[in-house]
Amino acid sequence: MNPQLDLVDATANQDRQFATPFAIVNQAIAQKVFPGAALAVTHRGALLALRPFGSFTYEANSPRITRETPWDLASLTKPIATASMAMLLYDRDKLSLDTKVIDLLPEFADPLDPRRQAVTVRMLLAHSSGLPAHRKLYLQATGRDAITAAAMRVPLQSAPLQRAEYSDIGFILLGELLERIAGEPLDQFCAREVFAPLKLNLSFSPQPSLATSVPPTVNDVVYRHRIIQGEVNDENASAMGGVAAHAGLFGDTLSVARFVEFILACIPSCTHSPLFLPETVHLFTTRDATPGSSRALAWDTPSAPSQSGTMFSPHSFGHLGYTGTSLWCDPERRLSVTFLTNRTWPDAANQAIKQLRPPLHDAIVRALEAE
Repeated sequence: MNPQLDLVDATANQDRQFATPFAIVNQAIAQKVFPGAALAVTHRGALLALRPFGSFTYEANSPRITRETPWDLASLTKPIATASMAMLLYDRDKLSLDTKVIDLLPEFADPLDPRRQAVTVRMLLAHSSGLPAHRKLYLQATGRDAITAAAMRVPLQSAPLQRAEYSDIGFILLGELLERIAGEPLDQFCAREVFAPLKLNLSFSPQPSLATSVPPTVNDVVYRHRIIQGEVNDENASAMGGVAAHAGLFGDTLSVARFVEFILACIPSCTHSPLFLPETVHLFTTRDATPGSSRALAWDTPSAPSQSGTMFSPHSFGHLGYTGTSLWCDPERRLSVTFLTNRTWPDAANQAIKQLRPPLHDAIVRALEAE
């Protein structure tokens, strides 16, 4: 394995090559889709673009976004941290995807609902367990153990494998079972086994002195009654202490882009295998067989209409984050796009980013094809 695999800096021509995508982002800021953003494009092992845009907030004196700005990555935590932990445990024969969840988490069982006995680790990863998308567990519990215990008791909304329902609840349970298998917390495992070897500036808890370097995500007037800056936006993850399998990871744009490049370097058609076995990466990034689902294992794949636009190949994979973050990878082109924003500032009412992402990704692909 070659954990030192890295990107070649080829950003010298980014302003010319990606003039149209950059203009799309600048126009979005002018229209207040988000106050700040950062974009990275990698292609065949080269970093073609790494560009910051805008400011932390809409105020005139707000700090400017830089290349080094760390972001609340929100649900990008799932593919970057949680999937990485699951893949490494799988590669080491410590995790079987078809193990019943009740065998690892006996508290998940419910004698009044025998359907729960059929739920497997694979179903949690693929969002096909029958668990609901979300519950405001933070309103009834505080602390990691209490939130996890509350998640164990959340009723199934449908039978397992009946349909896909993107579920943070399922990932809270997934994080607990991965930690029990590994014998250590998610953040410690990922820091040692993934982030340090790959030299990524990613962590679950930014140093307090660095909190002001993170763009704020929301003025929370309902739950925490303060501006959320340098701490996780997601309320359930916040109530768990900031470390959760569904949200809580922070990092800069280049680190996310470099992580994605390591993933792309692991696809079976490539000769490198920096950290994960190529077969395992292929397994986790391939669409699950659940009817009507676009989900892979902790990843997503394009569906019509897709936030990745219309030009990414059918074998592409990626993920979105609630705060306005996204990453998409096209293994056929060996292309990745990392796009990070704080679109939830000052609140999450603005959904315009959904209309922005598809044309942005299409413009990036067109810019590559024009070269």
